[in-house]
Amino acid sequence: MNNNRLLDYLDHIEQAATDALSFVEGTGKADFLQDKRTQQAVIMSLIIVGEAATKVMDGYPQFTMEHPEVPWRSMRGMRNRIAHGYFEVNLDLVWDTVQAALPELLTQLAGARRDANAQGTPDPL
Repeated sequence: MNNNRLLDYLDHIEQAATDALSFVEGTGKADFLQDKRTQQAVIMSLIIVGEAATKVMDGYPQFTMEHPEVPWRSMRGMRNRIAHGYFEVNLDLVWDTVQAALPELLTQLAGARRDANAQGTPDPL
């Protein structure tokens, strides 16, 4: 199994989740709800998380089955709802996701990343 791309996708998820958390660091919910720039930055990060999760699900289905603790479907679902406008973006849900789900995701991702690294060293560039 070529883990080059898998590790890249996991990197994208981790970086985008970390970015979203940093965008709201030191910000309260009321301020977030008034700050369109921060909202857009966080929403874009969530889209990146979901896009990369979709790539992992499509390209590495066995890996996603081996790591059911990572909310692959939830990440993809949120990305689809935001990107396709199935509902007007629910900023309360975005806030709750960043506050509760992303820190947990980063913890879950750490274990998955260790397994991906153990399964094969990526080819040098």
